[in-house]
Amino acid sequence: MQICTHLGDWRALRASADWADRSVGFVPTMGALHEGHEALLARARAENERVVMSVFVNPTQFNDPADLARYPRTLEADVARARPHVDAVFAPTPEEMYPDGYQYRVAENALSRRWEGAHRPGHFDGVLTVVLKLFNVVQPHRAYFGEKDWQQLQLVRGLVAALLLPVEIVACRTVRDPDGVALSSRNRRLSPAARSLAEAFPRVLRIAPTAEVAVAALRGKGFEVDYVEDSDGVRLGAVRLEGVRLIDNVRL
Repeated sequence: MQICTHLGDWRALRASADWADRSVGFVPTMGALHEGHEALLARARAENERVVMSVFVNPTQFNDPADLARYPRTLEADVARARPHVDAVFAPTPEEMYPDGYQYRVAENALSRRWEGAHRPGHFDGVLTVVLKLFNVVQPHRAYFGEKDWQQLQLVRGLVAALLLPVEIVACRTVRDPDGVALSSRNRRLSPAARSLAEAFPRVLRIAPTAEVAVAALRGKGFEVDYVEDSDGVRLGAVRLEGVRLIDNVRL
């Protein structure tokens, strides 16, 4: 496995004979890997001749500077966890990824304004911009995204279709703890009591007869609710516990 922290090093590797004419699977991450990321990496390993994972805490998708500052940076541990699955790790700096200072960006004007976009202004501009940059640099044949971030998945699919990108987007099922809580790097910031309460979030999303009933039930249990809404057979929700924001979705 090779670790590339500079664009030039990665481009040289990507252009090498060892990568030429090989199918390339790509898993973009912000690090702080857990079993959900490992599932994406394992799927990519099974379906491609070469696998690359990016580790980049993308500053442009954080609308709260404090949230960006708190995000864990665990590159050494992430590399160790990914090693059985990947051929290369691409871990660039913000300066290399944004040489223009984020003057040029990608915006979507419909789906990105709802749900997460309504509560995190500018979030999806940052997501779509960095995804496009990573696709341009990595040049993957397939890219793997988890269904936990359902809205993000739909927007990335739309980006690929709209900009005619030669990348297959592969959706992977949400990986959950035994109590049903979707795996997330944010879970580690919850106290034991809040983590115990968090199991009610996916359960209420599944069993509530309507989104309105789900909101009332979650608030009754002590969650701050940003939204719960039903769309195209999916119920999406975002809540806060101890200031930690959790998102999830279930099929109806």
